[in-house]
Amino acid sequence: MALKSTREAAMLAIQELAREDEKIVIVSPDAVAAARATKFREEFPDRVIEVGIAEQDAVDIAAGLATTGMKPIVVSYAGFLTMRACEMIRTFIAYPGLNVKLIGLNGGMLGGEREGVTHQFYEDVGILRSMPGVKILTPADGQQAYYAAKAMMEVDGPCYLRLGSGREPEVFPDGTPFTFGKVREVKSYGNDVAIFASGFIMDRAIAALDQLHADGVSGTLVDVSTIKPMDDEGVAAVLARCGCAVTVEDHNIYGGLGDAICEVACRLNPCRVLRVALHDKYPRSGKAAELLDAYGLSVADIVATAKDARK
Repeated sequence: MALKSTREAAMLAIQELAREDEKIVIVSPDAVAAARATKFREEFPDRVIEVGIAEQDAVDIAAGLATTGMKPIVVSYAGFLTMRACEMIRTFIAYPGLNVKLIGLNGGMLGGEREGVTHQFYEDVGILRSMPGVKILTPADGQQAYYAAKAMMEVDGPCYLRLGSGREPEVFPDGTPFTFGKVREVKSYGNDVAIFASGFIMDRAIAALDQLHADGVSGTLVDVSTIKPMDDEGVAAVLARCGCAVTVEDHNIYGGLGDAICEVACRLNPCRVLRVALHDKYPRSGKAAELLDAYGLSVADIVATAKDARK
């Protein structure tokens, strides 16, 4: 399967938008190279503010810029933003509802091969889901990251775009639409079980759906690319049709996609929902595929959990 950098795709989208909107500016805590924003800096040298390794300062500067009508984007590793600068995001961006965009890199285990547990993050979605008014996008591949970055800039208020390591599987055909705030059925064999997947392990969810079909279980796969606000009606409709579900995400089992789907099920369509995620532990460093297999996110794990959900 072809790989594509979600970082390059998102930055391409932002660079294109910046040609039409001089208010777009990037605030970088020593992350221009990591975010693949070098070309943006070459084209717009006066619209990149480099603060050095100081995520808290970057968020505060972005908040100040937003009060003047600018459209700042803070780029850094997911955990450095959501943990090191957590209070600043909460108090100076989320609380006043400022139009600041956040791009978090190395979400999940995909960054583990190079940098290990200090640079791979499983808590970011859960942290920001708890902040009122913060929107969260988790696109499934590079093309979707491109469209998600453009969608992020069109909505008002704080928004977080979760990206990977830069080597993500390209799973959807060219031209596949991205709609902010809506789930999308990727593939359906039937209504035996629903699989809700989020982020850059969509290739595994697709493979699991196909394997289930080969095993006589006809399921439906749904891409949840907007974690917040959740498409409650869209999720509830799938749950009502299928009667049971599995969630798949490269994130801690607490606070992310699984909890969000369970919340919808509890309120709108009570049914059995099982979660495939990182089970409250920190994985070791290693190649991304091997880590996902070792920590319960293999295709076989998804298949087994889907079959269990039907019991």
